[in-house]
Amino acid sequence: MIQVFLVRVIRELVSRSAQALGKQKGIRLERRLRGLEESLFLRDADCVVVSYGKSGRTWLRVMLSRFYQVKHDLPGKALLSAGNLKRKNPSVPSVFFSHDNYLKDYTGHIDSKDDYYDKKVVLLVRDPRDVAVSQFFQWKYRMRARKKRLNQYPPHGEDVSIYDFVMDPNAGLPKIIDFMNLWAREMPRLEQLLVVRYEDMRADAAAELQRIVEFIGTPGTEEEIREAVRYASVENMKKLEQQKTFWLSGSRMVPKDRKNPNSYKVRRAKVGGYRDYFEDEQIAAIESLVNGTLEPVFGYTRAEQAASGQVATA
Repeated sequence: MIQVFLVRVIRELVSRSAQALGKQKGIRLERRLRGLEESLFLRDADCVVVSYGKSGRTWLRVMLSRFYQVKHDLPGKALLSAGNLKRKNPSVPSVFFSHDNYLKDYTGHIDSKDDYYDKKVVLLVRDPRDVAVSQFFQWKYRMRARKKRLNQYPPHGEDVSIYDFVMDPNAGLPKIIDFMNLWAREMPRLEQLLVVRYEDMRADAAAELQRIVEFIGTPGTEEEIREAVRYASVENMKKLEQQKTFWLSGSRMVPKDRKNPNSYKVRRAKVGGYRDYFEDEQIAAIESLVNGTLEPVFGYTRAEQAASGQVATA
């Protein structure tokens, strides 16, 4: 897309001129340009997969990539990204993967999801407590300094404890909850929406993948689904990352430090793993924040878990 290429060139020039523009002005302009780029991808997408960062998007992307590669006999070195596979075979949909981070800076739709009302949307969610912990490791070991400035994360190299990061309003749990709550409020206004929980994918990836491809409008055979799930297993994805199989797709599936497991994109993939990092009092504060502020529709609050018969953990 020529328009996207031009926007990226301008964005890079803006980033390099940030000091001359002034820090805040440069950040606002770069965010707006990133939003323009997202709007161009969204405009041409047959479907958009929206998720907060570290909610399992790369896993789903690898599954969908493999699914369409097998279904349409396509090469296996590229990850599905907007219309890249569609250009190889028109039967493959254009799927735009977004963290819904910059679009509002361009369109001005801060308090609504107006930009998505006429789109087919897969909303991928994950327990925000696990997301916040994964975000900490992303910030500490993988995130570029430039991205930290753009998104109000703690500065590059700053010594921040995992608990302080998780409770940070600009980077941790409160920000994730705000993101999820806005989507929860906007759900009735979205004509074509499929909510997918990371935890349900972990429990039965094949069933969830079948739901997703049927929603997109490209149902698959049992064999195609099974191969996509096998290929995107945690063990195989770690191997693919070590081998830099998807190096053509940028840094999405490339470890920052092969000797440090926390620097890998695919880290633990553990449901409820956040509890391993905190003292009892800290866990209590985290639970209180989630139960007191998160909309219950996603099934992560104690009240929602009790109503559905799930065991609520303290």
